[in-house]
Amino acid sequence: MTEPSAPIRVLVVDDEAMIRHGVRLILRHAEGIDVVAEAANGHAAVEEAAAHRPDVALVDIRMPVCDGLAAIAPLLALDPAPRVVMLTTFGDDDNVVRALREGAAGFLLKDEGPQELISAVRAAAAGDSVLSPGVTGAVISRMLRSGGAPGDAEGALVDERIARLTGREREVLAMLGQGLSNQGIAGRLGIGVGTVKTHVGAVLDKTGSASRVQAALLAHRTGLAS
Repeated sequence: MTEPSAPIRVLVVDDEAMIRHGVRLILRHAEGIDVVAEAANGHAAVEEAAAHRPDVALVDIRMPVCDGLAAIAPLLALDPAPRVVMLTTFGDDDNVVRALREGAAGFLLKDEGPQELISAVRAAAAGDSVLSPGVTGAVISRMLRSGGAPGDAEGALVDERIARLTGREREVLAMLGQGLSNQGIAGRLGIGVGTVKTHVGAVLDKTGSASRVQAALLAHRTGLAS
């Protein structure tokens, strides 16, 4: 008899009590997810994470006392460290870019629907990056501009890495650039989620990308995401 897997433990961090309550209500009805703690600022988030050892921390970017950006590093320094997903709004692209550069697993718009929130928690817990499609393009564009244009040697290396990919892997890379989750890619291509995970792993390995965010950047730099 197969043992049931442990629930995904979630920490919700937002200075607005109503937001925290709403997130808790949504996740309470999701199978296999348990909200173990809440916090109203970054300092409290680190304390709660150390005490309750969540798998995923949903962290608002803008908060008083200590904002979500300042909380990323101490959260990731915990052992075990939670996967940090930033909660954001349209027009906060600069802060999202900073969050991704500091190691956040991704970002989720506050006005996403309940199913998107649940899927994001599960994706983060599984090791996937969480990128809201509605703002992925803008955020990636800002990251590209801030990183500067690649030189000739770097451009040649990028071309070499892309050439290693199969046709299917290029399709998967393009969809990573569009911010699709594994489930979204599976639905688009008509294949299983397990197969998508295999393709994503191959894409990361062949392109030398450390994360899905880096792969998404590559997809945009090479024009595949368009």
